[in-house]
Amino acid sequence: MKISAIRVYQVDLPLVESRYSWSGGKFVEVFDSTIVELLTNDEYSGYGEVCPLGPFYLPAYGSGARAGIGELAPALIGQDPTAIGPINQRMDKTLLGHPYVKSAIDMACWDLLGKTSGKSVCQLMGGKFGESVALYRAISQRPAGEMAENIAAHREDGYTKFQLKVGGDPSDDVERIKTAADVLTAGDVLIADANTGWRVDDAIRVINAVRDLDVYIEQPCRSYEHCLTIRRRTSLPFILDENITGIESLIRAHGDGAMDVINLKISKVGGLSKARQIRDLCVALDIPMTIEDSWGGDIITAAIAHLAHSTPESLRFSATDFNSYVSVQNATGAPQRVAGQMVASDNSGLGIAPNMEALGKPVAEYTA
Repeated sequence: MKISAIRVYQVDLPLVESRYSWSGGKFVEVFDSTIVELLTNDEYSGYGEVCPLGPFYLPAYGSGARAGIGELAPALIGQDPTAIGPINQRMDKTLLGHPYVKSAIDMACWDLLGKTSGKSVCQLMGGKFGESVALYRAISQRPAGEMAENIAAHREDGYTKFQLKVGGDPSDDVERIKTAADVLTAGDVLIADANTGWRVDDAIRVINAVRDLDVYIEQPCRSYEHCLTIRRRTSLPFILDENITGIESLIRAHGDGAMDVINLKISKVGGLSKARQIRDLCVALDIPMTIEDSWGGDIITAAIAHLAHSTPESLRFSATDFNSYVSVQNATGAPQRVAGQMVASDNSGLGIAPNMEALGKPVAEYTA
């Protein structure tokens, strides 16, 4: 099997709730998603997706993904997409860094490997643990009362884990956390996610004010060193997200005792292949994980489900169903939320079929 062509599609994903807001006044209303189709000489096609959370969250942006895929394409045409190790090595040699650019291609290779072997990606990654995967809900940054109301509304959909977007004015954030904590019920989990938005002094003010609450503190500051400072000032459970960019950063953080949980974002680390490596190291080190991505639609939700469902339940802190946040369906067959849970497909590959009406015409196509 050889890659005969690469097609690239761009799809806008409007939010169901109109706007998603987080630290520093950042917000997105429509997400810029890139879909990759790998065509082969055996008439198979594999699909992957990458969807950065705007150009101001991580060093990643939608048009950058598409430009980077154009750089990689000539090195990939004629290669075996099911030889995932060599494909990743070739991508890393062709384009230094830019892991998010490689993510959708790697994802499409896993889709093809599953289709040609007759196995789901979840099976290829070790097989299912448990019947389903518990999901969390991100609560967009708003006034405290509105955020508490959103928690109550999403609980009716079956969610029990709520990631509160903070990282603003410390006094406002303390009110947000305390108001949210007041509406929790038995078994609920609350995460205060600053998304790098606090200075050290701000973070210290907030953690001191909420130290008696049952709440996780997630990525309070931008730099790893500043996060480590806050970690050492609090007894509250601690999550690192933006600072976990690969195996080296994970090993360093584990050695420093810098966190209790990590957020593992597929595109941030370069795709399913590298995410699986980090997942397996976390399993060996007994580190719980939220398995997700920066954002996305049905294809990314399917990939998250396969990686999460093949992760031991005791180390699966939560996962994300991004396709429930957006109003456009870019594929059929992706997991759908049921009572705050999702299930990875048993069909071959990612188990999805592209919605070509949503994808439209390719914005780029590369052939030999």
